[in-house]
Formats: sequence, structure tokens, C-alpha cells
Amino acid sequence: MAPTDVESELHALFLRGQAGDAKAYHAFLRRLGAHLRAYLARRLFGWPDEVEDLVQECLLAMHNQRHTYEPDQPLTAWVHAIARYKLIDLLRAKSAREALHDPLDDELAVFAASAEEASDARKDVAGLLETLPDRHRLPILHVKLEGRSVAETAKLTGMSESAVKVGIHRGLKALAGKLGGNAP
Repeated sequence: MAPTDVESELHALFLRGQAGDAKAYHAFLRRLGAHLRAYLARRLFGWPDEVEDLVQECLLAMHNQRHTYEPDQPLTAWVHAIARYKLIDLLRAKSAREALHDPLDDELAVFAASAEEASDARKDVAGLLETLPDRHRLPILHVKLEGRSVAETAKLTGMSESAVKVGIHRGLKALAGKLGGNAP
């Protein structure tokens, strides 16, 4: 379907929905949802789990702001403006959350050069981790050592994503203190 056909179809369904045709409005939301998924999936390729949530947020915002739409204006411009603002809000929120996530420096003394030293280092790290409370030990274990994402670790441990990031930060700080290094 050509872009102008999509615009015409969605515009007609939306206006009929605005006039009280519930069936047309539901068709509008369903078709618009499919277009929004494609639009947002291209922009959030690194975060596929966020696409559906953002589609729902966009549809809800459009529903709540439907009275602001001017029928003589292109519907897609109005839709994309709302979707773009919701996308920006999501990216800002993710950026703020990611700022709490400190990367583990490869220069820490816990990394060894040889396989034998690495084995000893793993034992040492395991021993050090055991001295930490679960709220610090589990996030470090799952995110830093097993390579899981913060979101996966949050689901696995029952902690919030923020709590996982704080746990990593505080745990690494405690470990650095135990190793006699400077805290991150």
C-alpha cells in the first residue's frame, strides 16, 4: 500500500471513529498499531522488548489527545509527532538509567594473565563475592560475570533494574575497598 493510500485509509477511519463509529476506530487503532510497530522497531532495533510498550503508550497518547487533531491536516504528521515525542521520552529515560551503570574496568587487579592465574583469580573473586550481601553479589554475578542484561537480572532476582545497577555499583565499590584499591 502506498503511503498516500495508508494516509487516506487511516484518516478516513480516524474521522469515522471521531464521529462515533467504534468499529472504524478499532480498525484505525489496529492498523495504526502495525505501522507504529514498524516505525519504532526500525528506531529501537537494539531494544526489541521496548517496541510493544512504546506502541501502546503512543496509541494511548493518541487516544487521549484525539481532540487536538485538526481534520484538514495530514494524520501521519500528527501521529509521527506523538510517536517521536514518546520515543524521545523513552530514550531520555534509558539514558538516565544507563548512566547509573558503571562498566567494569579491565585493569582491575582481579583479572589475571595466565590460565592458572585466572583459575586462582576466579576462586578469589568467588570468595570475595561471598562476602557481599545478595543485593550486591547477585547483580555483579549475573551482569558482570555471566554477561546477562540488567533487565534479565532484575527479572531473575526479583529486583528492580535500578536496584540491580545500584547493587553493582555498591558491590564493586565494596570489592575495591577490600582489595585496597580506589572505589569506583
